[in-house]
This record gives sequence, C-alpha cells and structure tokens, in this order.
Amino acid sequence: MLPNVKFLNQSYGFWAYVRAISEKFGYTRRNTSTVSAPSESEVMQVLRELNLGGTDIKFDNKLDARGHLIVEYFHYRADTLNNRVKGMLMDAEEARALFQHVYGCFDPKCPLPMNKQKGEKKAKAYLTCLVNIMIESIIGDLSCDYDPRQLTKITDGRQLLSTLSRRMDGAFPSTVNPIAIWEIKEYYYTTTFGSRIADGVYETLLDGMELRDLKADAGIHVKHYLIIDSYKTWWSGGRSYLCRILDMMHMGYVDEVVFGREVIDRIPSLASKWCEELDVRV
Repeated sequence: MLPNVKFLNQSYGFWAYVRAISEKFGYTRRNTSTVSAPSESEVMQVLRELNLGGTDIKFDNKLDARGHLIVEYFHYRADTLNNRVKGMLMDAEEARALFQHVYGCFDPKCPLPMNKQKGEKKAKAYLTCLVNIMIESIIGDLSCDYDPRQLTKITDGRQLLSTLSRRMDGAFPSTVNPIAIWEIKEYYYTTTFGSRIADGVYETLLDGMELRDLKADAGIHVKHYLIIDSYKTWWSGGRSYLCRILDMMHMGYVDEVVFGREVIDRIPSLASKWCEELDVRV
C-alpha cells in the first residue's frame, strides 16, 4: 500500500499533533474493534485538555488549515485501516492455503524458510516464502539476498557512507548498495501483542531514520519496505500499532507497507521496478 501523497512531506509539528491527539483521544474504539477518528470538535476538546499553552493549529477557537488537514488525516487513516487493511490480513490457515496455491503455480528455486515455532506449529514461514516466490517470479536468476546475514552498507564506489544498525530480511540485488531492502513481520502463532512486537515497529522507524539521514547527507535513496501479516496480532491485538505504521509511512520512514495477501499483487510490481532501476545502474 502506497502512502497518500496529500499527507506526505508534512512538518514534524504536524506529526507531533497527530501523535499527541491520538494518544489522548485513543487510537481505537474497543467496543466496536475499529480504528477511531476524532471530529473537529473532539480535536478542539483534546487540545484544551492537553493544555499545551498556545497552539498554531487553531485560531479564535476554530481549527486553521493545518488543523483541518490533521482531522482529514485521522479520517483517512481510520478508513484505510478499517475498510482496506483489515481485509488484507490473514490468519495462519489462510496464509498456508495461499502459500500452497502460489507454490503450485511456480517452480520456486528461492529459499523457502521455516518459521521459528516448535511442534505442531512448525511450518513454512508463509509470508516470507510468498514474498520470496513473488520476487523470484519477476527477477529470475538475478542476484537477490533473500536472507541477509550482514548489515546493509552503502558506498559511493570509493568509501563507505553508511552502515545500517540492523540486518534486514531481504535486499536486492545485495546488502551492499541495494536498490531495495525489506523487513517481514509475520506473527501467525503469537498469542498476545507483546513488547517484542511493539519494539519491532520502532526498530523499523530507526531504520527509516538512518535511511533518511543517508538521503539527506549523500543524496542516495534506498527503497525501504515493511511487509506484515497476522489478523489476530495486528488487528485484534495491535490496531494502535497499525496506526503508528501508517503514520510512519506518511512521515517518509518506509516507502511502502505491504499487508498480508497484498504481497501477491504488490511484490511483483515492485520487483519489476527494481529490475528497471538495476538496468539503468548497470
């Protein structure tokens, strides 16, 4: 899912209000299991309750243009998550069925790793396998690191410019001067939304900050993708973090977030663009 261009390139102050209002008002409606969106009057009430002193998004007890845009973003975020993302997320059985169908349509040579579960839950890492198969279906025998065991490094051909703090889950064509890198977070067998999952969201934010610094300092843009799935984990237990992920994408820290079954259409489209960029680079 691509970000809405209307909300890109907003100031840090814009996102400061989004975060502060979201925290005070609440990201979700627990009684309806949906993502919430405050109205203009509710935003005004939240601002009064926050008691931050002067604020530059309201004037004469009314929201200004930026305040209206913030309200519009809240409604866009809620509509996108409630009516689009929710339906893209799969449970383990749905992911297994989709993997088996896709596997039967191709003759994959790419790595198809197992998950980290034990006993009856031990199985293929369905989302990772789907991502790998769909990438391979487009790039064929081109180089791709489906399982990086080292940090991503960026050079200018003469010297090292940046080394990311964390290992990615994939890089094209390699972890040295990649065109694209991606992180995959599949939690089909997780029983609760614990701190480890929450930490993973903030780790992605850290990666995005480092890549943003690289672009600002050296003018090099490495495409950064987040690919996630598990209806129970992300929707039933982590809707507020889906809000944070959507915020993070619109802040420019990830180029795109791919949700669940969306990998079937989006990954081939993205991989085709990577190949085009590789042709230009060569």
